[in-house]
Formats: sequence, structure tokens, C-alpha cells
Amino acid sequence: MDGQRFSLLHCLLIHGFLSALLVTIGVSQSDKKSYVIYMGNPPKVGTATASLHNSMLQDVLGSESATKSVLCSYKRSFNGFVAELTEEEARKMAGTNGVVSVFPNEKRILHTTRSWDFMGFSQQVQRATSESDVIIGVLDTGIWPESQSFNDEGLSPPPDKWKGICQDANNITCNNKIIGARYYKSDGLFGSNDIISPRDSEGHGTHTASTAAGRLVNRANLFGLGAGTARGGVPSARIAVYKICWSDGCSDADILAAFDDAIADGVDIISLSVGSATPKDYFRDSIAIGAFHAMRNGILTVTSAGNQGPRRATITNFSPWTLSVAASTIDRKFFTGVKLGNNVVYEGVSINTFDLKNETYPMIYGGDAPNPIGNYTSSSSRNCLEGSLDPNLVKGKIVLCDRFVSGRGPLIAGAVGALLRDNSPKDVAFSFVLPASHLDLVDGSKIFVYINSTSNATATIFKSNEVNDTRAPYVASFSSRGPNPVTPEILKPDLSAPGVDIVAAWSLASPVSQNRGDNRWVPFNIISGTSMACPHVSAAAAYIKSFHPTWSPSAIKSSLITTASPMSSGMNSDAEFAYGSGHLNPIKAINPGLIYDSSEVDYINFLCGQGYDTRFLGQVTRDNATCSAGTNGTVLSDLNYPSFAVFTSSSTTVRRVFNRTVTNVGSPMATYRARVSFPTRTARVRVNPNVLSFTSVGQKLSFQVIIEGTMDAFMVSGSLVWDDGAHKVRSPIVVFASIS
Repeated sequence: MDGQRFSLLHCLLIHGFLSALLVTIGVSQSDKKSYVIYMGNPPKVGTATASLHNSMLQDVLGSESATKSVLCSYKRSFNGFVAELTEEEARKMAGTNGVVSVFPNEKRILHTTRSWDFMGFSQQVQRATSESDVIIGVLDTGIWPESQSFNDEGLSPPPDKWKGICQDANNITCNNKIIGARYYKSDGLFGSNDIISPRDSEGHGTHTASTAAGRLVNRANLFGLGAGTARGGVPSARIAVYKICWSDGCSDADILAAFDDAIADGVDIISLSVGSATPKDYFRDSIAIGAFHAMRNGILTVTSAGNQGPRRATITNFSPWTLSVAASTIDRKFFTGVKLGNNVVYEGVSINTFDLKNETYPMIYGGDAPNPIGNYTSSSSRNCLEGSLDPNLVKGKIVLCDRFVSGRGPLIAGAVGALLRDNSPKDVAFSFVLPASHLDLVDGSKIFVYINSTSNATATIFKSNEVNDTRAPYVASFSSRGPNPVTPEILKPDLSAPGVDIVAAWSLASPVSQNRGDNRWVPFNIISGTSMACPHVSAAAAYIKSFHPTWSPSAIKSSLITTASPMSSGMNSDAEFAYGSGHLNPIKAINPGLIYDSSEVDYINFLCGQGYDTRFLGQVTRDNATCSAGTNGTVLSDLNYPSFAVFTSSSTTVRRVFNRTVTNVGSPMATYRARVSFPTRTARVRVNPNVLSFTSVGQKLSFQVIIEGTMDAFMVSGSLVWDDGAHKVRSPIVVFASIS
């Protein structure tokens, strides 16, 4: 236990020693950078892991003192370490026996009151008595434990399976709700606002943890906006905190260290609202690697799809053993009105809690106020970038800007407010550091004309108001899209969940807009992102786990995918590449009728089809994992996944056979009939057999889906539904001809 408690301190001390050593021996720090050396499952017998890592590094570097280059070792749930290496040393290490992959230790980026009710998941839903035995591991920016969302009133002590710790008890207190808390910073470099403990200085981790498993808090709101009862999806579930993200991002080394501990600590679900900027191969991706070992230990990892939408193939968390979540809207939007001196009112989008009390202020166009200090021109000041505006011209005025910015530029120049005009989507509202409204180009141009039509242009910005959005749910423009950039045959994202304008708990160390100069400190905040969608699904997975504690990660994933509510391609032009199987429906997911289950062996076969060989996979698993001689790309289609995707490359002719097996988890005696919807005349989908008759719970039956014909569009999609009258087990079918 002591070794676990001081693992971070050990990493920091090693890093400090290494820095001094490099200066002493004259090695330039710029020549070396941090690399992750991943070695698969821990050795069953043999050399102690730390000794092995030091020995390997000594062999590569050829120096006794160079063994101090090891920054951290992973040894609880998988094998590997982090070391400072040159590019040449990294190449040598990659060729060392037992090494699966070597990749740079890069930084990842961080990718609710009404949302649960919007999905029909009320406070009165059926609850399992074992909900309090379910532990959600949240890998994020930490937690603000004093939040009302994390009180432990009425909760018993943690379940016996829990093996975790509460690190740095002087700065954070765990209870029967937050049962564990750890933090990781392998490079030992902290920002001025970082809190060196599991305590959250950003707000993001507090928000996601409370969305998943927060207790009920009445009258939660952000200065009156979004008022209601804040709650997580599983209020009785336990939270284990793993702080991996800091002011400079979330490093691969720390993500893997958190997975290593979370798996061994005994969590049931891992929730991870973090991702990379670009897609990576499965075994050069810290999240895919950690999630693979979590899957081997019966733990489902739920990930955010990413915030690089709406461009295609921008999803960065897409491994088949994880559940990838897109962000969709709920039936609430926030609008912010702007009233000009001519009494014309325009409506923009923002979350504006500031109240100017209807007082009007002079207006100025940012392009007319370049800052002579720094030699800024109107081409910079029109965008209201920091330092670009002349305080002598802007102070006390409302500034019209030609770009969507944080508002810090106008703020530090002394502006009272800002109007931001551009052509970006207006489907999500953001908080700004000063009164602001985000307008489209049409209204923005009219305001520009007004400013230039009078020498006394004035305006006021109203506090935001809530409006019912009857079109919801639809996928947010920022949500990353599929198809899967590495394995197009695996449909990603898997499903969508609420991720726009979500109210949840917040850190009192982080202001509302998360910008310097913002002095609003609140217990609840409203933010958006696939980061907010992810914990909704993590909670739903925990909800299923409470009713079905023996279900595998893939069984839980299948139940969520096949019970999702269908969404409209008319509202989402990217269709399944935007929303996967549809919108999260937690109530139906606990009784899906049939599940598409997969084991570790199935994923190994999939990886064989992906091109990995027996030697490589043997190193990953440290067992007898093998690829058969006849393995080829068709195995990709045969992974027992609850969706069907065909990538035809440049060919217009399609023929693909999918082999699937479903397990009966509904009524013992049940007959399911296949219903196919596939709206094209040039291709045909057949199911053989098209009737499945079960005689017992747990019985497995197999079938084939045959797709053949020609493509008459870039993308054609439909669905297969197995229907027994009580359950509708729905799987999306997508055929497409290009990735981007």
C-alpha cells in the first residue's frame, strides 16, 4: 500500500534526479524526450518489473547511470515504463525483445440538471439494490470533494472488492461516495494554478463525475440559468478519481498510469472524456492500450468521440473494445438578446449571466480600434485578439468582433461587452469572461451597418434566456464524426448522448468561463462537449452493471447500442457517422432481449485480421494468443459487433457476409423475426436465418447478414431489427465508399 501511495512522489524524484544528471554529464535536454515503452500484460513469473525496466534501458543506453532515465513503471495491470530517450534510443528500444510498441509521451486534450429527464430517465426509475456496489473510475482533472453532489449521506462503506487509496489526504478527503482519489504527473512540471493533489482546479473532472454519479441536489443553477435538480445517472454508485489532466494537458504516461491503478483498484466502469488531436494505431494509443487491458479484466471503458466535428473521420477514440460517445442536444437552448440604440433587437447564442440592467453603452467596431502599442492593424483588431485593441478607444464600450473569441481581448482593453459575429454553427452556447453574444453573419452585418450609420451607436446585452428546442435531439456540430479512420469496418461513434449545455457540479477553484479575469466562482456550471456526453453513457453502463453484475464489457456495450433510440438523418446529414446507433436510452438498456457478446479471443481474432501477427499479440497478452494461417481481412467483419459497416473503397460493387451470434437474455421461450430497412434499390440485405427461436436464457444462436449489389450514393444506411414483440434489438447497417 505504501508503494502505491507514494508512486507519484517516486516519479517526481526520479524526474528531478534525471534533470540534474543531464546537466552534469552535458547531455542536452532538448535531445531527449519522454517515450512510453509498452510491453503488454505483466510477466507471470520472472524478473521484478522495475528491475527488468532498468536492465532493458541500461542495455540500450549502455550506461549504468542511464537507468535513472526511467520516469515511471507500470506493473499492476500491464507492463511498461516511461523513459527519457533520444529518437535513436527510442528506435533501438522498439527492437528490444518483449517490447510491443514505443511512442512519444504526447499530451491529450479534454474533449447536467435536465439531461436525464429529457431521456425519460426520471428520479423514479427502477433501481437495483446493488447500485452502490458499482464503482466508476473517472480519469479526468480531479474532483472538488466538498460539492453537494458528492455527499455520502446514507451510503455504506465501500464494497470489499475496492483496493484503492485516497492519495494526499491532507488536501482532499474521501468518503463513502468518493472512495478513492489519485493523481499523476510523470514529468513533475506543474502550472501556477495546478493543485498538486487529486483536487480539481479546472472544473472539468468535477462536472463529468457528478454527471455520472452525483447525488441529488435541489435548486442547482448557474445564476438562475438551467435551474433544477442536479443528479447523476447512478446517484448511489461510488466514484474513484484518477487525476490525469493538468493546465498543460493530459499525458499518455499519466493516462496509462491511471489505467494501471484503476484496473487493479477494482473499478467496474472507466469514464474517460479525453482524446488526442489525431487518430493513432491501437497499440500506439495510450487510451486504446489501457482500455484493452481493462476489457481483459472485465471493465468497460467509455470514451468521448472528440470535438473536431463536423468534418468526417475526425473521431479519435474508436477501438472496438471501447464505447465511443457522440454529443447531442437536449430540449433546452440559451439565447442572448442584443438591443441597439435604434430599438432593434437581435438574438445571439451564449450563456450570459451578466446583467447590464438595460443600460446602454457606446459601440465600436474592433477593426476601428487597433492598438498602436505592438503595431497592431485593423486586420488583427477586427478579430479582438488579446492586445490588439486600443484601450483608449474601447474602454467602456461594447465591441463588435469578426471572430469567435474568448472575450479576453475586449476585457483587458476595458470593454463592457462583446458581440462576436461569424459563420460558425450556433447550436451550442458558451460562457464568456464579460457580457457577450455570438451572432451569425447576417445579424452581425446589420449591426456593423448600424455602427457606421451614426456617430452615437449604442447597445445593451441582455442576460440569457432559456428556450425550448423542439428539434432535439440532434448531434452537435462540434462532435467528431466517423467513419473509423483505422478500421472503417467498425462503425464509430457507437451512439450519442446529451453533451450540449449540461448543468453539473463545478470546482470552486475555476471561474465560470475558465478564463483569467473572470471572478465568478460557482458550485454548478453549464458547459458542452463530447466530454459531457461520455459520463451519461458511463452512468448508463453502471446502471446496467447494477442489474447484471456478471455481464461482460461487450454485453453491456451491446445492450446500450441495440436499444438506442433511432435518430433522423434529416437532422444529421452525416447520419450514423454522427450518431452511431442513435440516442442513449438507459431504461431499455437493462432489458435488451438479445446481446452481441465478445470475448478477449474475439478481439484477438479481430486484431489478426487487422494485420497483427502471433508474435506481436503474444507479447501483448503474454499467453498463447495465435493467428491462424488463414486469417485475413474478412475477420474484421466477423467481430461480433452490434453494428454492420461495409467500406467499399473505390469499388461500386458490394458483397459482404457478416457472421453474428446473439445470446438470449430476455424471455426463455422467445422467437425473434428479422426486419430489415435499407432504402436503396441497387443493393439488397438478406438475413439467414431470418427467424431465431430460443428455448432458454443464455442460449446462443448464429445468423448471417449478406449485403450485395451496387452503390448509388456515397453512403447508404439502414438497420436490422430482431423483434419478438417485447424487444426490438436494433443494429445499424452502413455501406460507404470513402472515408473522408
